[in-house]
Amino acid sequence: MDIKIGFTDSPRELTIATDASQDEVRAKVAAALEAESGVLELSDDRGRQYLVRNSRIAYVEIGAANARTVGFIG
Repeated sequence: MDIKIGFTDSPRELTIATDASQDEVRAKVAAALEAESGVLELSDDRGRQYLVRNSRIAYVEIGAANARTVGFIG
């Protein structure tokens, strides 16, 4: 599943591919945004850690938890 994080005062966004469930990611994002001076901590499917200040987050897009198919159908 892909997670896209947009930042205030920046045209770029951060895209993270993770194996976590939508509910798990949603809970982490909600907890970080509720904290006054919190940090959102996420990890991708390769084991890299991401720490994002919640005061700089403009939006978070949580993708669908479906697997991508590769190849030809038919």
